[in-house]
Amino acid sequence: MAEKILMKTPLVEMDGDEMTRIIWKMIKDILLTPYIDLKTEYYDLGLENRNATDDQVTVDSANATKKYGVAVKCATITPNAQRMEEYDLKQMWKSPNGTIRAILDGTVFRAPIIVKGITPFIPTWTKPITIARHAYGDVYKNTEMIVKQGSKAELVVTDENGNETRSLIHNFNGSDGIIQGLHNLDNSIASFAKACFNYALDIKQDVWFATKDTISKQYDHRFKDIFNEIYENEYKAKFEEAGIEYFYTLIDDAVARVVRSNGGYIWACKNYDGDVMSDMVATAYGSLGMMTSVLVSPDGVYEYEAAHGTVTRHYYKHLKGEETSTNSVATLFAWTGALRKRGELDNLPELMKFADDLEKATIQTIEDGVMTGDLVLLSNLENKRKVNTEEFLQEINNRLVQIRK
Repeated sequence: MAEKILMKTPLVEMDGDEMTRIIWKMIKDILLTPYIDLKTEYYDLGLENRNATDDQVTVDSANATKKYGVAVKCATITPNAQRMEEYDLKQMWKSPNGTIRAILDGTVFRAPIIVKGITPFIPTWTKPITIARHAYGDVYKNTEMIVKQGSKAELVVTDENGNETRSLIHNFNGSDGIIQGLHNLDNSIASFAKACFNYALDIKQDVWFATKDTISKQYDHRFKDIFNEIYENEYKAKFEEAGIEYFYTLIDDAVARVVRSNGGYIWACKNYDGDVMSDMVATAYGSLGMMTSVLVSPDGVYEYEAAHGTVTRHYYKHLKGEETSTNSVATLFAWTGALRKRGELDNLPELMKFADDLEKATIQTIEDGVMTGDLVLLSNLENKRKVNTEEFLQEINNRLVQIRK
């Protein structure tokens, strides 16, 4: 057998929960360690260990990612009341993704993995659309109140010297009603813009950004102005050199353009727009199990993961000893994304080529009609064969061996 590919710098490896944790180990055993002298700094983000360490392990893994520049993360449980009881938790720990995102000040980019046989619901979408969602503020950090008839609602800002500025929201004369206060931060919007522009240069794709600045003449207009200022001052020349463009339009126009497009660009969205549109795009392309997700910080730190959850239903089947047919593609592409980026930063073309080969082998397996149960339901190929979780990875390995010959 050929010598293993050597790595220079470790990847930060964040292990996870349930069925994706099982798949994680299979991917490493079948498709990675036979070919790579895999160097990782390992953090166990499984719910039991987060509970045992009072979630310090999540913070440590994020700080390690800052240090090493590249991480790969398995799907994790964000606990609810049922999980509190099931895992006997000390408290309802926060979403690890949210914690990591806050520490890295990152923006999440999600894109579909396109294969023959799984046709998007919008057939003109022949290339992936990457959604970049601003992950701070707006309705997710809002303050809201129910207002009684006869009340007057105002926005009041008190500056550091105690001076007040007031602006009328509404006089509730004829009816009860509701009010909502939203905020955002210039430095968060600037980080979002830089992450979008850096990622666009990284994958050589145009950036589309959209708000409703014609209606929201200060709030949304602020987003537009900050994006424009950063683009003009820091990125315009780089974009022109790379042959890509930055494009601003209104959100309703953007939706119309997206539906008529062929894909192949980054669509940057405010928090709520990104929340809604990322699910719309994922569903229209076919499956969350075929979506990549990468968190990019403004200073160029990358954390790769699958866009989906821990596949709980399959995990309970697995625990009973029943056969599962779980789609591992998004988790596999998290590994290939991280390995490719590590190879790029460390100037290891062999590692980058391995990542390309492994993706090729994965897509070829599905296009050959060999797939997991969820993809069998989506695929319009005539000759399909459903395989179990491990067989799917073995089939990918058979093709990887041929590609690497």
